[in-house]
Amino acid sequence: MSYSSMIPRYSNPKIRSVWDLENKFHLWLKVELAVCAAWAKRGFIPENDFNTLKEKAAFQVKRIDEIEKEVHHDVIAFVTNVRENTGLSGRYLHYGLTSSDVIDTALGLQLKESTTILLDSLDQLIHVVWKQAIRYKNQVMIGRTHGIHGEPTTLGLKLAVFYAELKRGKKRLLHAGEEVFVGKLSGAVGTFSNIDPEIEEEVCLSLGLKADPISTQIVNRDRHAHYLSVLGVLAGSLERMAQEIRLLQKTEGREVEEPFVSGQKGSSAMPHKRNPVICERICGLARVIQSNVQVAYRNIPLWHERDISHSSAERIIFPDSIISMEYILEKMNYVISNIHVYPENMAKVLQTTRGLWYSQRLLLKLVEKGMQREEAYSNVQSICMKVWSDSDLHLQTECRNNKNISSILSHKEQDEIFQQDYYLRNVDSIFQRLHP
Repeated sequence: MSYSSMIPRYSNPKIRSVWDLENKFHLWLKVELAVCAAWAKRGFIPENDFNTLKEKAAFQVKRIDEIEKEVHHDVIAFVTNVRENTGLSGRYLHYGLTSSDVIDTALGLQLKESTTILLDSLDQLIHVVWKQAIRYKNQVMIGRTHGIHGEPTTLGLKLAVFYAELKRGKKRLLHAGEEVFVGKLSGAVGTFSNIDPEIEEEVCLSLGLKADPISTQIVNRDRHAHYLSVLGVLAGSLERMAQEIRLLQKTEGREVEEPFVSGQKGSSAMPHKRNPVICERICGLARVIQSNVQVAYRNIPLWHERDISHSSAERIIFPDSIISMEYILEKMNYVISNIHVYPENMAKVLQTTRGLWYSQRLLLKLVEKGMQREEAYSNVQSICMKVWSDSDLHLQTECRNNKNISSILSHKEQDEIFQQDYYLRNVDSIFQRLHP
């Protein structure tokens, strides 16, 4: 039974199982029994009763659902069902606790389980992006600003930029995880009226969580909003990667292409189509994750010591965001691992603007030779505009035909300007910065 609205089409079984009802109730029971163990240690729960609880405490999802339909409270339904299986010893269950003590502490465990899976998928992606960055470090292609040809770059540098961004994303996720891997057992309004703070510390430690130093009836939701906002940023990074591939896959250039396997169909109407559907899916689900962040922000200002307006939303935004995040990480891993690269198309695209991307170097060389920058810019822009408007022209030829430029730069000096390798002379240094 699912605890998430995320459809199976966009989710993987391992991460989905963290958020199903079976695991949620399993973690609730784990919290309840950890509290009972702390009470038993202090002699409040007799040894025989505690042993009974350990041996017989169990739940049935179907039965919990039946009880909840009557009582309209999921924690009461859960505790009632467990007590049905533990007899008289069950009276010690939930002693001194309020519902959110169990829910929020178990949520900390779910987030910890999920984050471990997310980090594993992210590590795999970081590894494959770096591997492909090294592979295509010197694969020259045009760089663009505003979508317009700028100067040459390499496919490896594009991937290296993504590599650095993903590593920052991992750092953020580790930090955000530490903030939400907390539990609380501070009672109805956070005053520990029926349980001692040392029990909270002991139970959280036994569960692998930190105790929230101060809480109301809940762990305050700024922690969770930060966590989901980090997922939103990471989703944005994946969308940026996917969007770049989509743009480079456009028919006019087809410099790279996401995997297209034997038997795959691109369109129900047009048999020729090879559409970037995986990257489009990544972009779409990234938007879902980022939209959920807005809900997490709205969950921060609850009434007084708490209200329940966050609860219904969190049953959707936590599992859906996390399940979607793991899914698009896995899909991006597949795309980058199997990406199709077309060097011949990159070379063809480089020549589309017929040398215009040498304009900055030409400008700077004129300045070096003594021409005022404004005059140099005017001369270079003038011949560039001619090349833009006439597909038979090339900047190098127009440079030679321009009297103002040729009076300052010899043909040999001009030829030295129009050298592609000049632009890539620091590529190794950039990679060394990233991976000394």
